[in-house]
Amino acid sequence: MWQLAFRVQSGVVLAMYAIIQDGGRQYQVQENEQVVLDYRDVPADSQLTLDKVLAIHDGQTLHLGKPLLASGSVVVKVLGAEHGEKLVIQKFRRRKNYRRRTGHRQLHTRVRIEKISLA
Repeated sequence: MWQLAFRVQSGVVLAMYAIIQDGGRQYQVQENEQVVLDYRDVPADSQLTLDKVLAIHDGQTLHLGKPLLASGSVVVKVLGAEHGEKLVIQKFRRRKNYRRRTGHRQLHTRVRIEKISLA
């Protein structure tokens, strides 16, 4: 992200990128980039269209939404589901011989950005 801001200020022409919103988080994506999103129950090799696009930079101009772009969309290809890193939960009560240790691994969906369009 910092490198991108530096490249914009130095006057270098950038590739097209978009800022999308998914699951309460915002992602800056470019075409042919892989992104890990919240889990969706869709089969691998299927396509999804993400319509919550906040901004699109087409290489020369930046198109901003208020808050979303009505005509912007990002087409992604689902690569598959995967587990996140393990979170360990420990419960402990002193002097009561009470100790519990459990773990949790969140499911995520890995996608590849196929096309960014500003219709």
